[in-house]
Amino acid sequence: MECTPTLKTRRLTLVPLRLADAPAVQWLFAHWEVVRYLDSRVPWPYPEDGALTYIRDVALPAIEAGREWHWMIQLSGESACSIGSISLYDQPGNNRGFWLAPQWQGKGYMREACEVINAYWFETLSRPLMQVPKAVANLASRSISEQEGMRLVDVRDGKFVSGAMRKEIWELSRDEWLANAGTSGMIELNGNEA
Repeated sequence: MECTPTLKTRRLTLVPLRLADAPAVQWLFAHWEVVRYLDSRVPWPYPEDGALTYIRDVALPAIEAGREWHWMIQLSGESACSIGSISLYDQPGNNRGFWLAPQWQGKGYMREACEVINAYWFETLSRPLMQVPKAVANLASRSISEQEGMRLVDVRDGKFVSGAMRKEIWELSRDEWLANAGTSGMIELNGNEA
């Protein structure tokens, strides 16, 4: 298993998830605005040990097995301040997920994080296709997919923390990503330009 690298953009540093991140995740994640459009597997109300249990028992073992990659999103120059998380999954129909604490939403941070994560998925991991599921009502997430040039390929029933609703599957191929985005020059891996 290769180590998950630190990734950088103009305004953000994405650092590999660690068990020590559990208190920050617990504080940032346990908000209705964050969890309402996430898969119903996320418990709500969020338990007091929810972040610790998830990181220790789910995320870190999946990272160790080479099936998932998880990062905490930090503002560049503010390493003590995480604002959210972004992840990649080696799962059919579900390759990327993210969340951002409410006070940092609407500033373009997640769009910027997705650019570097997509580069990692398509260039470093050489994956041919990215599929991302989302609740139909999650307009902010849909907007990111549209801006990335993703295509809506399926709509089906879904179960979310906020209840049953339709789920969209958005898709982007490696060839499409390379043609539309290429290497933007703002991506760095461990401080070295990719």
